[in-house]
Amino acid sequence: MLFCRIWGEKGQAALEKASICLLNCGPTGSETLKNLVLGGVGSITIVDGSKVEVGDLGNNFMVDESSVGQSKAECVCAFLQELNDAVKAKFIEEHPEELIETNPSFFSQFTLVIATQLVEDSMVKLDRICREANIILIFARSYGLMGLVRISVKEHTVIESKPDHFLDDLRLNDPWPELRRFAETIDLNTTDAVVHKHTPYIIILVKMAEEWTNMHGGKFPSTREEKKQFKDLIKSKMSTVDEENYKEAMEASFKVFSPVGIGPNLQKIINDSCAEVDSNSSDFWVMVAAMKEFIASEGGGETPLEGSIPDMTSSTELYVNLQKTYQAKAEADFLAMEQRVKNLLKKFSRDPASISKANIKSFCRNARKLAVCRYRLVEDEFNSPAQPELQKYLTDEDYGYVIAYHRNMD
Repeated sequence: MLFCRIWGEKGQAALEKASICLLNCGPTGSETLKNLVLGGVGSITIVDGSKVEVGDLGNNFMVDESSVGQSKAECVCAFLQELNDAVKAKFIEEHPEELIETNPSFFSQFTLVIATQLVEDSMVKLDRICREANIILIFARSYGLMGLVRISVKEHTVIESKPDHFLDDLRLNDPWPELRRFAETIDLNTTDAVVHKHTPYIIILVKMAEEWTNMHGGKFPSTREEKKQFKDLIKSKMSTVDEENYKEAMEASFKVFSPVGIGPNLQKIINDSCAEVDSNSSDFWVMVAAMKEFIASEGGGETPLEGSIPDMTSSTELYVNLQKTYQAKAEADFLAMEQRVKNLLKKFSRDPASISKANIKSFCRNARKLAVCRYRLVEDEFNSPAQPELQKYLTDEDYGYVIAYHRNMD
């Protein structure tokens, strides 16, 4: 499925389970919901107390002339249901401002609330309601071709963050015993030209890193000159100028210089107060706590190994065996993590199987890329004397700028 290719199987599964409430089905809200319906969202509820007017015909293609005078929520709901009849759709003909005021508990049944074109007072109240119920809230306003989007939730934790650039988890400068032993079985000085040209660059770099540190008191290259000398050392092992595997090793040599251990972003998550878990902690923070224990014990200062290797010039046999070495280490790390997760759950009298193997395995694969986003109250932005410009963006439809506002941390 195309959508799975965009946001992955887990993203698609989350979308199919989602229950979404849209407040005000004008052009902005209707278009937003249309894209979610086409993507296969589980259920939608539209809240809008207005009737379709002639002016709506020019900016909302989900209504037509026959809709004039009818409930806007009903018309848009019917149109969206036609786009995907597998989606459960219903509407409530009521003004969102009144619903926010009189029935705040209504919103606790949804996984996501999308509020469009709300006035300041209603935005502030709805933000408090959704935060208390731990419901993700998205505010959207549009002014013709301009607009803003504001996400609000107390905390949003991400396992599969999918960063644009991230180093492969190869442990070239800190190989575990099995990888080191595998590398020792391969002789870079072999006279067999075929074997020499098809030794994976990972093995070349592991052996070259060991050779370098043996000659430099256990230290890896750090200066520009030393890094150049390290590349020259790799080049000196080439038998002919057309050995692609050695060229790959020189191009990937920077991976040997990457810092050992965990990065600052992950360290911040591990040190977060939420990592001190209790019986009410979310699955995410239970796994973070388990990983903290893992890093201090089995991991030897490292996160669980991801277990995948990139494509490279290699014989099939060597590549498959190398891949198995990485996969075996990743599986061993997963099993250690799984046991630690179960132990923590038992400690707080929770079902040891309540966090699935699939979720723990996904957590292990993405451990270095975890993300935690926290958003401050919308009320704080309206009341902040230091942000008069932002207040204008949020309240004055004639204030002519395009804004997309995203606040990650307080």
